[in-house]
Amino acid sequence: MSVFVIADLHLSLATEKSMTVFNGWENYVERIQTNWNRIVSPEDTVVLPGDISWAMHITETYKDFAFIHRLPGQKIILKGNHDYWWTSMTKMNKYLAECGFDTIHLLHNNCYTAGKIAICGSRGWFFDDADKKILNREVGRIRTSIQAAVQTGLEPVLFLHYPPVTVDAVCDEILDVMQEFGIRRCYYGHIHKAGSYKVVNGSCRGVEFRCVSSDMVGFVPQLVRDY
Repeated sequence: MSVFVIADLHLSLATEKSMTVFNGWENYVERIQTNWNRIVSPEDTVVLPGDISWAMHITETYKDFAFIHRLPGQKIILKGNHDYWWTSMTKMNKYLAECGFDTIHLLHNNCYTAGKIAICGSRGWFFDDADKKILNREVGRIRTSIQAAVQTGLEPVLFLHYPPVTVDAVCDEILDVMQEFGIRRCYYGHIHKAGSYKVVNGSCRGVEFRCVSSDMVGFVPQLVRDY
């Protein structure tokens, strides 16, 4: 059993908004499927840190979620800035159950265990002080998720959509929580090839960061932990 991660699938199987208009995104759905099937087994878990689907409403995600559901393994998804379909946990869990998408699970104020790690996380936010209210709310969600992970006694590994650190900025509020609970690994998405100069893949304040946006990793799920 292994845990993998890949962010920013940007699926649009039921909409006109395809990522193929961007350089490097040619045949991206087929590439995701091929690479996923090649390395992920039914016993594995894959974390998807946001920007899952371009759908605007939960019921419009059907084709995108069906695609994800058919792929091997259990999938744990969290909200990205383009996941406009995201609604209450009650509504989303009801929809997933009604559609029979029992391999898809929502990460929001909770955690999941897989092997020897506890998967925790949230969307995160920008560093701009103008968004302080939203940032504080996200910090609270991250704290709640990490606390749940710590209580399992396993290594808490944090997954975010927004990067809490770039080459020229650090979100102290989020990093403070990470250091408070001894987080040592954090995976994030959001940044694509055009912004790759901002990416931090390495250590910052004792935490190892890794950008796993799909185009940044060649549309290949990245290994988090093998068991």
